[in-house]
Amino acid sequence: MKNKQNYIIQYKVLDPKIGTKFSIPKYATDGSSGLDLVACINKNMDLVPMKSILVSTGIAIYISDPSITGIIVPRSGLGHKKGIILGNTVGLIDSDYQGELMISVLNRTNKKILIFPGMRIAQIIFVPILKPIFEIVQTFKKNTHRNINGFGHTGIV
Repeated sequence: MKNKQNYIIQYKVLDPKIGTKFSIPKYATDGSSGLDLVACINKNMDLVPMKSILVSTGIAIYISDPSITGIIVPRSGLGHKKGIILGNTVGLIDSDYQGELMISVLNRTNKKILIFPGMRIAQIIFVPILKPIFEIVQTFKKNTHRNINGFGHTGIV
């Protein structure tokens, strides 16, 4: 039997459409890693080619545990099929942030894309954070095979 650890993430509804007209963040399946975030907007928004807009989610969260962070990531299907990705590639939500979750949405296509009220536009995952102590040294204790070789040094095949 697997040992399950439950974490409490508090959330605040900032827009009354959340929980009534639009769903609260939830896991779509038992195997889902992320919770879907919806566009909490009043009317359709046009997302023009190669531009980004900031979209409200209607909620704020409080993680409280500094060993956990929230990461907002794109929804795979929207990115692949529609060309909608995040304008900042990922969003990092610190444990002490309590403001509204806003989604920077980018249209990477050459066609206008419609963002509609309640559209699931991103997802949030929660991951553990390690905070190492940095030690300044003149030389490393061990040189690796790679050592200082740069990007792409192993090739592509």
